[in-house]
Amino acid sequence: MGANASSSAWKTGESAQEHGLGYVPEAYQVPLSDRPGLLPDMADVPLIDLGGLWKDAARRSAVIKDIRNACRRFGFFQIVNHGICQTVMDEAVQAATSFFDLPTEEKMKYTSDDVHKPVRYTMSLKDGIDEIQFWRVFLKHYAHPLEHWMDQWPDNPPRYREKMGRFSAQSRKVTVELMEAITEGLGLGPSYLTSKMEAGMQVMAVNCYPPCSNPEVTLGLPPNSDYTCLTIILQSSPGLEIMDPEDRTWKSVPKTPGALQVHVGDHLEVLSNGLYKSVVHRAVLNSESTRISIASLHSLGMDEMMEPAEELVGAHGKKYRGSSFRDFLNFLATNDLGEGNGFINTLKINQ
Repeated sequence: MGANASSSAWKTGESAQEHGLGYVPEAYQVPLSDRPGLLPDMADVPLIDLGGLWKDAARRSAVIKDIRNACRRFGFFQIVNHGICQTVMDEAVQAATSFFDLPTEEKMKYTSDDVHKPVRYTMSLKDGIDEIQFWRVFLKHYAHPLEHWMDQWPDNPPRYREKMGRFSAQSRKVTVELMEAITEGLGLGPSYLTSKMEAGMQVMAVNCYPPCSNPEVTLGLPPNSDYTCLTIILQSSPGLEIMDPEDRTWKSVPKTPGALQVHVGDHLEVLSNGLYKSVVHRAVLNSESTRISIASLHSLGMDEMMEPAEELVGAHGKKYRGSSFRDFLNFLATNDLGEGNGFINTLKINQ
């Protein structure tokens, strides 16, 4: 059956990935040109020790230079010595796993196709709307201010709020510090966005990618870039791939013990007026085990506009128009991201 006809066949609670089907239905099969390779090259991405940010001025300057180079080259890097202890990260993954292990009817309490809802559980990107469905289920919830949103998070499994809340708060602290280093590296000064980031949005996307009998014919998440300023990723096992901007090939991101992954998002590309590029990434699958990925997405406030920094515009003018987090949600509600229709493309001004 065709994609449109089949998209209504798999609803949350009935989807192929949730039922562990031994085959991949047509609705989930991506075109041949988009299918993942069985043995992708490994991405040689920078591994940055953030401990140097709090040492002497020379060490801080060297770390900021490394971050700047990574943002320009890949739009992606990994960080260690970030200040989040292994126990906090392990407990966040355990809390996520326990949630996805709940009976379907318990998870269905949070199900919604409304991308504007602050707490929702669903599959793929937009159930029954996307042309192609993806082998993922996820729980997404707002996380800042934590005391405002946490009471809306699942109260089952026990301690989910506590464990995920602790990782959310600590990843937010790391993000604010990273943004200060990034704006300093752009020549804008460390405090350029600090107050806006501290008052901005944080969304936790808690992703579950169940085992797939034929991982070479489908994807967990299609190629996309994040709408954010920055995204911090905690993954339980490899499965994240990024597109190398130079040779346009997919590279697998290794799971480095204790490391977190950092994505440059669309709004940081806008702020830098194209000097930094948001990383295009996707999630691939395996046939053996479930993969958990926790993305902490950080942007300005819901209606706060991100514009190119005037200091970075230069003689060629602005390359991007301004937009807000709400603009992204409105875009997501009416567009099929499975077709490579990225939000960033709507922001580019023809030069």
